[in-house]
Amino acid sequence: MLKSIEEIELSPRPDKKYWVNCHREWREEIIYFLMVDRFHDSNARHSKNFDIRHPGFGNEDQLRKPFGGTLKGIINNIDYIKNLGCTAIWLSPVFENNPESYHGYAIQNYMDVDKRLGTKKDLEKLVDKAHGLDIRVFLDIVLHHSGDNWSYPFDYSYYYFKGERFPLGDWREKDRPIPLELRNPEMYNRKGQIKNFDAYPETQEGDFFTLKTFRNDGSPASEDLQELLAKIHCYWIREVDVDGFRLDAVKHMKGQDISRFCSRIREYAYSLGKRNFFLFGEIIGNDEMSNPYIGPKVLPEDRNIYYGLDSILDHPLHSVLAEVIKGNSSPNLLIRRYEELQKNALHRGEYGEFLVTYIDDHDQVGMDFKHRLGHNAAPEQIVAGMGFLICALGAPCIYYGTEQGFEGNGTDDRYIREGMFNPDDKETNVLNQRSWLFKRISFLAHLRQREAILKFGRMYFRETSENGLDFRFPDCEQCLLAFSRILYQGEILVVYNSSPKNTKEGYVTIDNAINKENLLMECIYGNKKKVKIEKNTALETDRLFIKVKLRPMEFLIFKNNWV
Repeated sequence: MLKSIEEIELSPRPDKKYWVNCHREWREEIIYFLMVDRFHDSNARHSKNFDIRHPGFGNEDQLRKPFGGTLKGIINNIDYIKNLGCTAIWLSPVFENNPESYHGYAIQNYMDVDKRLGTKKDLEKLVDKAHGLDIRVFLDIVLHHSGDNWSYPFDYSYYYFKGERFPLGDWREKDRPIPLELRNPEMYNRKGQIKNFDAYPETQEGDFFTLKTFRNDGSPASEDLQELLAKIHCYWIREVDVDGFRLDAVKHMKGQDISRFCSRIREYAYSLGKRNFFLFGEIIGNDEMSNPYIGPKVLPEDRNIYYGLDSILDHPLHSVLAEVIKGNSSPNLLIRRYEELQKNALHRGEYGEFLVTYIDDHDQVGMDFKHRLGHNAAPEQIVAGMGFLICALGAPCIYYGTEQGFEGNGTDDRYIREGMFNPDDKETNVLNQRSWLFKRISFLAHLRQREAILKFGRMYFRETSENGLDFRFPDCEQCLLAFSRILYQGEILVVYNSSPKNTKEGYVTIDNAINKENLLMECIYGNKKKVKIEKNTALETDRLFIKVKLRPMEFLIFKNNWV
């Protein structure tokens, strides 16, 4: 087992042919995010027979501890992810964690896979099998902090206080963390736990509860640490041929550190022939907070240009989308979110122009009551939420279990990290490819794969009308919500009735430059027939529209079929 950074070899492995995958832009991906410990164990199981949905496995006590999922479990069931229509897998952190941790974010050994999940060879086999199915693999990585690998004096809880540095008490284990270069007190900020996560510089200098924040103050020790972390993660690209990293807790790090790291990783991937290495990050905040981490940066100390993250997770979208889909919130904030994206794209350029979008996740940071999309949601609303993500701008990310209707909720993270397999027997799981939800979400994902308009098209929210005369953007909770994706002469129109009880009938605007009156739009998702394009001569505009009638929570997709 490797113990020192000096033992790492970074020249290309002579026995390995690295997967280039330059035929897809990253925004074409449909990402499946799974927690390795919760997805599947190494046993051969069969899916439970259910028609529509399943709540997932695990009671309160089981969900607070390691559940038993493994890398072999993913290898054995990767066809499930492929058949769902996903083209990339994002794995929760796989490096060796503190023994009491199951989630992967409390790392004590950066140079080996957690033995509870499997081995480095298992990870390599998983990546190879994914590549054979034309699926990318992204690793979740943690640069901001290590696990709880040492204590403050007398093992007391220390809290952030005016930037004061505290002494290190003792190491938790005699041979951890690894690499051994991390057994240096100067590699850590040592400023105690964060009390206010929105206060600067506390939020960048303090510890995440008991997890220990790495030093990030620009000191020589901090610079050495950044070099060490970059080298470690280059090593994992060399060893297992992963295709990207998701960076955890980015807002708690300095923009220049992220930019340097991303540039080094990207350059190393290029040296292996991997020209499309994808780097995206977690930033819980608004777009202004995200901008320093995306795109090119010139650092004054060496005048080099460093390129930061390719993209970030779209947290502002996540915070509003589910309530709009459930008919509990007006689409105003949703429409405004996409207006903000357009403005920020002007500043970010190619980098960060498109974000990784999601409606379910494993943290739900800042929410006192955490809940899945499926909580208090009808199956039709789950389909509509996933359909919106899949058809809208960005690279959609499906959180494991959403496709089966998981409905976890509670005051702790564990409640939204259910198991896909039953820990109380060795035979059953919920990887049901025949369920109503799975089949519909799979259809939508494969539709996106086929339709260039849904991957590359411009996006416009559409004005609607109840009478064909007065058109406006919807501003009430339960309404007809519509948007178009347009690519050259092609238009795909998405329409959803957010009312859980009432049928909605109305007129939906379409593009008048590429469509013509009396031609037909085809319904490519839903049970509707073709609809005629109309024009109201009483209007003093050239507005074109179609007339629709949707049942409660009905989700439809139309396409102009003459292109």
